[in-house]
Amino acid sequence: MIRKTRKIRKQRGSRSVGGGCTKKRRGAGHRGGRGLAGGNKHHWTWMVVNDPNHFGKYGFKRPQKTIQQFKPINLTFIDNEIEKLLDAEIAVKEDGQIVLDVTELGYNKVLGKGTLSQAMTIKAPKFSQSAIAKIEDAGGIAEII
Repeated sequence: MIRKTRKIRKQRGSRSVGGGCTKKRRGAGHRGGRGLAGGNKHHWTWMVVNDPNHFGKYGFKRPQKTIQQFKPINLTFIDNEIEKLLDAEIAVKEDGQIVLDVTELGYNKVLGKGTLSQAMTIKAPKFSQSAIAKIEDAGGIAEII
């Protein structure tokens, strides 16, 4: 039924506001608990009608060990740090060209940010296309391990 004014305006001044005995509508027990309480018990029919997918697991979560994690390194970093890497014998000179294996540094992909100032052979499991182009432009070799 449509009302012109809200029902509560009519019931102001009455003791129980249409709730019968004043003890009846006292707390959350009147509504069967707070929030979603009793969703598996006394509010089961509400759950079935309004939120049927509330219980149980849905979807698929990929195991973390199957997700390949990339730890990338840029050409800028390699170019700036190559002298230190040669001193530490992580990179070596072979036939006048520097050879660097980035997996020894803990990286597994070479990205093409920056440029190389000298020719070098870089070994890595993965390269970006721009990294391969820049390495070859500098006269070096991008070797996939």
